[in-house]
Amino acid sequence: MKQIAIFASGEGTNAQHIIDHFKGVSAGIVLLVCNNPKANVIKRAEKEGIPVLLVNKTTFYSGEDTIKRLLNDRVDLIVCAGFLWKIPDNILKAFPNKIVNIHPALLPKFGGRGMYGINVHKAVIEADEKKSGITIHYLNERYDEGKIILQKKCDIQKGDTPEMLAQKVQALEYEWYPKTIAEILAPVPQRGGDKSR
Repeated sequence: MKQIAIFASGEGTNAQHIIDHFKGVSAGIVLLVCNNPKANVIKRAEKEGIPVLLVNKTTFYSGEDTIKRLLNDRVDLIVCAGFLWKIPDNILKAFPNKIVNIHPALLPKFGGRGMYGINVHKAVIEADEKKSGITIHYLNERYDEGKIILQKKCDIQKGDTPEMLAQKVQALEYEWYPKTIAEILAPVPQRGGDKSR
């Protein structure tokens, strides 16, 4: 069975969809790593019987506890689901191309430090974009610059507010993030080099 660790900081709706998707299949969520002791995602994990590792900046960036736990749990894939801290270099090096993130816009636009949640949707609407969507990508040492795995789009209608756009983007997140994680863990052989989605 493939082992997944979820990194999350907030409400945990994406995390819940991932947990639900992998119930009873050939992968399991073995750990939740969280940096916010008040995050609702902790309650979600506890309800599902998933162990929680609560981290602070000292233990996460200077210590070895987090990486030791990930290695001891034999984690195959780290899934960031609304985790608001940059992943430290030692974890990136230990899990090359095994850390994925979802961004609520079409990268490379609207990425970088501070571009998360409603901030992204405000920026997209202020830029008068006609489409937005999601980008699922591998993490590297720079914010939102890792190799893109999948993008899905939604239309922005005249009069859409950031909150309305957020709902459209979340619908894409809930549908496509669990599916894409499953594909990464059990890749289908490429046919004739066709990489179209």
